[in-house]
Amino acid sequence: MIRNYFKTAWRNLFRNKGFALINILGLAVGLTCCLLLTLYLQHELSYDRFHSKGDRLVRVIMEYKIGTSGNKGNFTSTKVFPEFRRQFPEVVSGTRLSSNNRIVKYGDKTWMEDNVLHADSAFFELFDFKLLSGKASDVLKAPNQVVISRSLAEKYFGKEDPVGKTLLLNSSQQPYRVTGVSEDCPSNSQIRYSMVASISSFGPLQEETYSNANYVTYLLMDRAESLNTLQDKVNRFMKKETGDSEFKVNFDLEPFTRIHLYSPYDAFTPNINISYIYIIAGVAVLILVIACFTYVNLSTARSTERAREVGIRKVAGAWRSQLFWQFISESAVLTFLALMISFLLALVLLPSFNTLAGTTLSYTSLGHPLVWGAALLAAITVALLAGSYPALILSSFQPVRVLKGAFKNTGSGNALRKGLTVFQFVISVFLIISTFIISSQLRYIQQKKLGYERENRVLLGMDQNLNDKRELVKSELNSLAAVSGVSLAYETPVTIRGGYNMSGSDLSQTMAVTANPVDEDYLKVTGLELIAGSDLSAQDIRDVSSEDYTENYFHFILNESAARALGWSPEEAIGKKMYLDEYRPGEVKGVVKDFHFESLHTSIRPLVLFPSPWANTAIVRIDGNNVRETLAAIEAKWKQLAPYRPFVFRFMDEDYQQMYNAEMRTGRVFNIFASLAVLLACLGLFGLSAYAVRQRVKEVGVRKVLGASGLQIVTLLSSGFVKLVLIAFVIASPLAWLAMNKWLEQFSYRVETGWWIFAAAGAVALFLALVTVSLQAIRAAAANPVKSLRTE
Repeated sequence: MIRNYFKTAWRNLFRNKGFALINILGLAVGLTCCLLLTLYLQHELSYDRFHSKGDRLVRVIMEYKIGTSGNKGNFTSTKVFPEFRRQFPEVVSGTRLSSNNRIVKYGDKTWMEDNVLHADSAFFELFDFKLLSGKASDVLKAPNQVVISRSLAEKYFGKEDPVGKTLLLNSSQQPYRVTGVSEDCPSNSQIRYSMVASISSFGPLQEETYSNANYVTYLLMDRAESLNTLQDKVNRFMKKETGDSEFKVNFDLEPFTRIHLYSPYDAFTPNINISYIYIIAGVAVLILVIACFTYVNLSTARSTERAREVGIRKVAGAWRSQLFWQFISESAVLTFLALMISFLLALVLLPSFNTLAGTTLSYTSLGHPLVWGAALLAAITVALLAGSYPALILSSFQPVRVLKGAFKNTGSGNALRKGLTVFQFVISVFLIISTFIISSQLRYIQQKKLGYERENRVLLGMDQNLNDKRELVKSELNSLAAVSGVSLAYETPVTIRGGYNMSGSDLSQTMAVTANPVDEDYLKVTGLELIAGSDLSAQDIRDVSSEDYTENYFHFILNESAARALGWSPEEAIGKKMYLDEYRPGEVKGVVKDFHFESLHTSIRPLVLFPSPWANTAIVRIDGNNVRETLAAIEAKWKQLAPYRPFVFRFMDEDYQQMYNAEMRTGRVFNIFASLAVLLACLGLFGLSAYAVRQRVKEVGVRKVLGASGLQIVTLLSSGFVKLVLIAFVIASPLAWLAMNKWLEQFSYRVETGWWIFAAAGAVALFLALVTVSLQAIRAAAANPVKSLRTE
């Protein structure tokens, strides 16, 4: 019996190739989108789940306050881990991490490596990064030990055994002995490294202090349930530690496996907000819903064509249950054909999807049992849900009425099809509005005036050797015709993170502030706007260059927010005495217009720029003409200045883009798949309009004989669908407004959701519907009425 069901279903699909093609294509595209989006979601949701101790690990978040102001982030000092292990029995182990770029030398070859971690000895015992050689408890036990990744081992040593070899790190060429090789970090890890060195190699780390918060701390608890207890103990302990001091410090504990999706503070890779996961999952579900509704609409629309078949089968003795399962089997055959096609499409499209989403998903991901299980479950669900209603409708026909020719599509069936069409276009309009708003916000991020110039700025890393000859570095680079300025600073305007204390001359009003050590050319090279006072000078740098810090006197540049926080207007601030921390006395020399030195997710905060003879980055302003030749000229100078250091550069605007990788990546994915969802809705409308036109062939013929024009015929056949789209627009607009305003709340600076966005979305939906329906309507209007009436 079951075999006969599927055999008959197969014949019916071949007999109605157009119907089958539209439905298979719609379901295949829908299932392909769901497969790719499921792979993406699975990748993001699996972050850090491979660590066996992940449920017992926490990251420490530091919050400090000075008076009413403060800061909070994933930075901690050297003291947190050892002190917490001594104070709290719940803390059984932990590690402090520091990530930097390092010069690495082996033999006569030199490289610049990113993501070089320094970690405590327990690192490989806490985290399940696979060691290919070396013992987890020993590889970082002593100073100057390093574990390198498989990729670096092959890059440096080829087929030789790296263990026991010596690498020279930094410009000081400090020797590190290779004690182990690890597998490369998986792509779903918040911790990424090219090599891990023992943190005991840092001499200053042996001194425990709550200041100098430049490290990330992870703690291992005795059990996962200890989190709340430990957090309460930490809160009480830190209140006792800070006492009555104005400077308050506390620490929050974040569950390790929740960081990637729920934390506002990035890990060693950018986090993604859980809202984006909901958005992508929602798009996947909506695409599948649209594909299912297309199937239901077309199946019920074809009911008149299947009515005589049902009548004959019932007269021949078929039970309703048999007819029901016959139609379900047709749905199953069609769905599983679509599923097979979707896997083939996913294989073909996966490289392009990786490029689009910025992921590294492999073909083996599609073969994972969970993916196959989810795909089969989705196919069965689609087959049952999409097939059940048409099967119930078709199997309920009365054979006497059908065989007499009295059967017509019922009003309830028409109402259902209209309802499903409205629902499809509610989804479509919702996605179009969402796409417009998300694209507008991302474009706003790209085009917003930030208060500084980031184009045509080349960034080069500095070290102690280069700082010792800073004037020579600047003069040599400035001598190039394409270079119009060079500044040496600790951080660029894109991201400034340094936390300091700021106070007036009497130290009575102290507040937390972000600050950046700069030189006298920083404002000119970065394009910051000075609105009061004067810029820093070379003399200001010399005034703070004494090794005896008590002899140094600082001239500060404040932003508008910092001046306002101290109760000064920009003009009033000039010449005012102040301190940056307690050992940097000085006066305000200038005030710059507020600029965005953090992500647009956060508001502009008080900032101080202060002179310093030490820099971490050289900012080189170029003219933008013949960039390749300019970089070659800079490289030639660089090799003269730092022959021991590889020429590695980046552009400032690339750093800016990096901050919004999650938004840009998700925005691209959303836009593409939302567009596919809208096209699927149009595909369903195309099929539905074809059957609607076919049912009115005789009416169209009569109207044309009576003198109706082609335009009148097209208007007649299209008007019903236009009304449905307008109803969908009215329903979708407020829903999209609520959802998008909720999404925009995470940005302190955002676009306005103006009426024109909704009007444009409605116009696009209406245009697509008209084009889709008109293709069938024009064809019907152009047909010979004599032929259509004779056929009827």
